[in-house]
Amino acid sequence: MILGTDRARLSKRHGATSVQQYREEGYLPEAMVNHLVRLGWSYKDQELFTMPELIEKFAIDQVGSSAAVFNPEKLVWVNAHHIKNGDPERMAALLLPFLERMGITSDTIEMSSLIRVVMALRERSRTLREMAESARCFFSDGVVYHDKARKVLTEESLPALTGVMERLMTIPFEHRMMEEAFKTLAETLDIKMADVAQPVRAAVTGKTVSPGIFEVLEILGREKTLFRLEKAIAFIKMGRPATEV
Repeated sequence: MILGTDRARLSKRHGATSVQQYREEGYLPEAMVNHLVRLGWSYKDQELFTMPELIEKFAIDQVGSSAAVFNPEKLVWVNAHHIKNGDPERMAALLLPFLERMGITSDTIEMSSLIRVVMALRERSRTLREMAESARCFFSDGVVYHDKARKVLTEESLPALTGVMERLMTIPFEHRMMEEAFKTLAETLDIKMADVAQPVRAAVTGKTVSPGIFEVLEILGREKTLFRLEKAIAFIKMGRPATEV
């Protein structure tokens, strides 16, 4: 028997109870198998298994007979591990349906770009649904500024935003050159590097947390990056609240 964390029989009040529901919430099949197998079976102190490892090591005579507790937080941890270590191309294919539910059609997404997004986000994504939410800004036409981003997009950030935009128009769009441009601009404005990067992050993603800013800009590309910087600058100058652009 499987119990909830309160040691009562597992039921709907403990959360999702069907495999399909967990799939729709962004859990990987291998993560579910990994977690369920470990409820009644153990192999030394190992917690995380690939499917080949489970096939090799699992033994039915080592399965316990006592009731096991299903821990949703443990499942999230296991799922995050499998997302992080999964094949990026497969993760990209699994991510597509979640993006489509957000209104981002697959015919507007280049698979090579999606794989790069997966690789950028997999360290911080616990479920595919969570990854899709973070990936939205790379593929949507506009940006929705979150509250924290709005607080960054102020008149004080205009010199950094305009300076970055001017430099990104002329330099090669690659990590090393962009980092050098940001560093030089920060020195010119006598501000910290973070005071350049953070307004740019807010302008192009709508958030204050993202993968490395230069990785984000490379994935977005020059055209989309400059368009979003221009829109953010316009909103600040017009004194309008940051919203979808």
